[in-house]
Order: sequence, then C-alpha cells, then structure tokens
Amino acid sequence: MGFILFLVIAYILFSFSLYKVFEKAQLPGWHGLVPGLNFVTMCELVGRKPTHALWLLFPIVNIFIFVGLCIDVVRSFGHHHFWHSFVAAVVPAVTFFVLGFRPEEQYEGPILAHEKEYNDKIQAALEKGNKNMVKKLRSQNPYKKSGGREWVESIIFAVFAAAFIRMFLIEMYKIPTSSMEGSLLVGDFLCVSKMHYGMRTPMTIAMIPLLHNRIPLLDKESYWEKPSLPYFRLPKIEKIKRNNPVVFNYPEGDSVFITPGRTFGVYDLHRQNQPVGNREIITRPMDKMDHYIKRCIAIPGDSLQIIDRQVYINGEPGVNPSNMQFAYYVESEGSPLNRRKLEEWGVNLSDSRDPIYMLNAEQIEKIRAMGNTKVTPYPHAPRPLFPYDPKINSGWSVDNFGPIYIPKAGVTTPLNMNNLAFYKRIIKVYEDNDLEVRGNDILINGEVATTYTFKLDYFWMMGDNRHNSEDSRVWGYVPEDHVVGKPLFIWFSTNDGETSKGIRWNRIFTSAQKP
Repeated sequence: MGFILFLVIAYILFSFSLYKVFEKAQLPGWHGLVPGLNFVTMCELVGRKPTHALWLLFPIVNIFIFVGLCIDVVRSFGHHHFWHSFVAAVVPAVTFFVLGFRPEEQYEGPILAHEKEYNDKIQAALEKGNKNMVKKLRSQNPYKKSGGREWVESIIFAVFAAAFIRMFLIEMYKIPTSSMEGSLLVGDFLCVSKMHYGMRTPMTIAMIPLLHNRIPLLDKESYWEKPSLPYFRLPKIEKIKRNNPVVFNYPEGDSVFITPGRTFGVYDLHRQNQPVGNREIITRPMDKMDHYIKRCIAIPGDSLQIIDRQVYINGEPGVNPSNMQFAYYVESEGSPLNRRKLEEWGVNLSDSRDPIYMLNAEQIEKIRAMGNTKVTPYPHAPRPLFPYDPKINSGWSVDNFGPIYIPKAGVTTPLNMNNLAFYKRIIKVYEDNDLEVRGNDILINGEVATTYTFKLDYFWMMGDNRHNSEDSRVWGYVPEDHVVGKPLFIWFSTNDGETSKGIRWNRIFTSAQKP
C-alpha cells in the first residue's frame, strides 16, 4: 500500500509539473492533469505521433519510453547537454517545474521534427555533392553528440536495461552449496523468473547496478539502506506449489557477519551461545539478504511432520524428490571403493567424508550391486532446531520433526506461552509488531493478546540433500515477501563450480524444476 501511495504522489507531482510546460508550448495546460492525455500531449510537444504513447501500457518497456519522452521534452526547450538529459530522466517533475516557471526557459519547437529537418538538409547537400555545405552543416550541427558521449550513453542504457531486466524479469544465479543435490548441483547456473510468483518492486533504491549485496575485491556492501521503498508485489502468474524449487531471501539474513568462506547469521551464534566478539555485524534490508534455493515442502495452511525421514503433509505421506539424499556409511569388505565409479553415478565426493556419503536410492542400489559393500544409514548428529524451545522440540531431530503448522494469511491462532516460540519471529520481525512477555502475559503493540491473526502467507522449505541442508528445520518459516522467483532452467553448469574441473554439458538447458 505504501508503494502505491508513493507512485500516486509522484504521478500527481509529475502531472502538475506539465501544466506550465504545455502552456509555453502553446498547448492546453490542463492536458497535463488528465491521465493518458498528458502523455499524448507530450508526444505532440516533442514531435512524435500520438500513438507512440500506447507503448506506455507495456510493463518494463514503458519505463524506457517514459524516460525517452522526458529527455525529448528538455531538448525541445534547447537543453542538449548530457547532464540536462540525466536530470530529466532521474527527476522529471523537478525538471519540468523549472522549465515551466523560469521565465527565461522558452519552447523551441518539437525537437524530433527539428532534427529531421536538419538531417534532411545534410542529406540534400550530399545528394548534390556539395562537400563544403555538408562539412559546414555537420560542424554546426546543434544536435550532434561527441563520440565520448555516444559511448557513455550507450553504456548507461545497457546497464540500465540489464538492471531492469534483472530487477523485474529474469536473473541468473549460481548454486554454491550442495543442499539441493542430487536435483540441482553445485556449479549449476540457473535462470530464475521473477514474474511467476509476482514481480517484487525494489525496496533498496540506492545501490550499485547489477550487484546484489557485495562489491567484489573491496568486500563491502553494494548499497545504502536509506532511502528505501515499502514492500510491494505485482500479481503473480502462478502460486507456489508443493515440491516446487523456489529462490528466496535467507529469512535470518537481516543480521550477518561475513567470512571468506560464507555468510553466517548472528542468530546462529546466539543459539549456540557463542560470543559475537569483534566481528563486524552487517544489517541488511530484505531484498539484499542472501539468496537461497530450496524445495517448497509445505504451503500456507499445511501441517507438517517428519517421521523416520518421511515427510507427512496433513497426515499423508508427502511426495519425495526423486533424487532425495541422506547420509550413509559405505563400507567395503574387500578392495577399496572405486571412487571413479561413485563419481560417474553422481556421488558428490567433495561433499562426503569417507566412509560417510550423501546418497540417493538409485546410488545405494548401484553401490550394493558392486558386491562386498555394506550401506547403512548414518545416525545424524543432533543439533538445535526450530523453534528452539525445549518444551516443544526436546526430542526432535532432522529425521523426526514436528508436528508444525504453516501459517496462512488471515488465519487466527491461539497464542500462549506453549506455542509462542513458533510465532515469535513472525509477530516481531516479519510482521513488524512490538512483542513483549510479562510473566505469562503476551503483549502485542502494548495490549495483552491471546490470539494472533497472520498477515502474510508462509512456506516450509527444505533441501533435497536432507542431511546436508540448512533449511526451515533450522530457521523456520519463509515469509511470502521473501520469495524471489521460480528457477526455470540450467543455462550453464561446471563441476564443483569451477570451469577448470570441466563443464557438465549434459545439464545445460535442462529444466531446473526437477521432481
């Protein structure tokens, strides 16, 4: 709602700024106040056909059409320098107020018509073979841009276009960890659609284009947290379904510290009673938190439980990914294991610690068929798990977890000290309420609460590599506003993420939506 209000205010200011501009061009000033008609009149002012305004109806394309019109308006007032065009593109309302209210600013006529007329003179001189006239016209051309400016504008346009495509439509991601093996592998490069689950408008607007959150080499954040815009998402093409791989922002990525190997959440340290020490803590807005990819196991309104490694959804066995992996002991009673064979069968040796291997059902069968080998489940070491309350989950493990409810927007749940741990972060962080506990009373925004109504939908995400995945079992629910997009296909793939180790040609342009 806040983002829509921002757009409405910006549009109203822009419309009023056109009033005096149109009057100076001998056009009705009130046209600037009429939605749609103001853009048609802008086309007339710069020398374009009225139908050119129809391009403004097409998302993403309309941004470039709008910027082009604003630049042509200032050029029609005799301002041809690079910085004039830059200011008109960035703050058009301010620029047009200046053009309209400064007496010395005068309309010189439709710039595109004047440019065409001047170019026609050059063409006529060329056809007549009048070299002196051609030379004179070209040297005195008021619309000519220097070679340096042509390069600068081309680079800016390319970066601008790439940034908008990346921001709203499609973005490329590289998988750095093995949490989704063997469906999606370390070194897979994914093409991810931001339209399928609804385009999320940017919240962080002061940033270096084409960088997510870190500047290479400098190892610094690539953005400023302020100013920022409120969260807003355009309508979705489809809903997230169970078992869909999904790219999202790391839910606990709002407070992190950076190491050469990876990024760690401060919450992990707190849960393990480790001191933060002198580590630099970095706070990140939601859209700048690290990207994760997992499989959506449960959707809003579901109840989930894991019993002996099998996920149950609403009391029924869930659909298991075809290449789901767990940790196993692999012991050879005779000659050592043929590691080359294991690699051919897709076993990630760099993700294994002999004799413990991450295996799927097909790999287990092949290893057992080798003879003189014994494959037994590896008892996964216990670790702290969501919701980190011994009254709730003292006996839980990654293989036996739950039951747990996945919150759905609009649903009201009873709230008490027995279940607060499930929803504490939702209430306080994801849905931005003041939360306080006084004795056995729970206060939300200063008032005692015995129920809570969820504002957002939430999802439960887990990796296919079930014993080597930090996922919802560790950090809990994924809010809908953290969802980034749907992975479509693998456009490139290298062994262990290193080109020097070889390219996986058989994975290129294959689907990323592996069951």
